Amino acid sequence: MNFASDNAGPMHPKVLEAVIAANDGAQKPYGNDPITQAVNDQLRELFEAPQAAVYLVATGTAANALALACYTKPWDAIFCHRTAHVEEDECGAPEFYSNGAKLTLVEGANGKMSPDALRAAIAGKRGDVHGSQPGPVTITQVTETGTLYTLDELTELTGIAKEFGLATHLDGARFANACAALGCSAAEMTWKAGIDVVSFGGTKNGCMGVEAVVFFDPEKAWEFELRRKRGAHLFSKFRYLSAQMNAYLTDDLWLEMAKQSNAATARLASGLRDIPHAKLVFEPAANMIFVDLPRSVHLK
Repeated sequence: MNFASDNAGPMHPKVLEAVIAANDGAQKPYGNDPITQAVNDQLRELFEAPQAAVYLVATGTAANALALACYTKPWDAIFCHRTAHVEEDECGAPEFYSNGAKLTLVEGANGKMSPDALRAAIAGKRGDVHGSQPGPVTITQVTETGTLYTLDELTELTGIAKEFGLATHLDGARFANACAALGCSAAEMTWKAGIDVVSFGGTKNGCMGVEAVVFFDPEKAWEFELRRKRGAHLFSKFRYLSAQMNAYLTDDLWLEMAKQSNAATARLASGLRDIPHAKLVFEPAANMIFVDLPRSVHLK
C-alpha cells in the first residue's frame, strides 16, 4: 500500500486503453484531430457552457500560468492564498508567463482566503503608480491543506473580485474531488459561482498528464492559443492528450474515480484518529490528509 501523493499513482486502465487506441494510423496534428473535437464538445457539455473556449495542456502549472496570464498585465498583482499552489509549487511560473506580475498573498484560516482579507488586499493596490495594480484572483480548490471552499464561499470571493472589476481563476487540479465532496455540478462550482476561467485537472485523478483550461469568456480564446504556442505547450501529436481526456470524461469516469479517492481518504482518516498521538492537522474534506505522527510511527 502506498500513501504517497497521487502524482505517484498509475493511469486508470480506461485512460491507458484510450491512448493505445489513439495510436492507430495518422491524425491531423495540433488539436485538429477528431478526438480533440469530441473532447471540446464533452467539456462544453460538462460545464453547461456551449460558448466556452476549451483547451488542453499537459501540466497543471501550464494550465494555471497560461490562464492567469490572459487576465494579467505585467504590472498587476495576482491575489491568492499564502499557501496557494501557484505560490507554493509552481516555481514562479505565473510571474514568468505574465511577464512579471506579482503574486500578492492573502491570509485566511485552513488554506482558504478570508473575504475581508481579500477585499483589503485588493483595495490596498489601487491608485498608486509606485506599486503593482490589482489583477485577477486565483482560488485553489481543493486547497493545499485539503480543505474545501463551499459554493457560497466561492461566490463571495468572486463577488469581491467583481466589485473591483477583476476576473477569478479556479485552480482545479483536484476539481473532481471537490465536486464529489460538495455534491455539485461542474457548472455550479465555476461560472455559476462567478468563476471566469478554470483549470480542470486530470493528472491527479487517474490520467497520465492532461489538464483542460476552460474560458467562460470566449473572447480570451485567441490570446490563450497564442500564449500556449509561444510558451511551448502546444503539442504536435495532440491526440494523445485528447484521448486521455476523452476517456476521463466518458461515463463520468472523472467523478467515479474522485468518489473512490475521497472515500479511501475518509477511511484512512478514520483509522488515523484511532492511533495514539496521531493528530490530523486539518480536517480532510476530499482526498488529501495532513497528519502529525510520532517519529516512531514513521520509522515503522
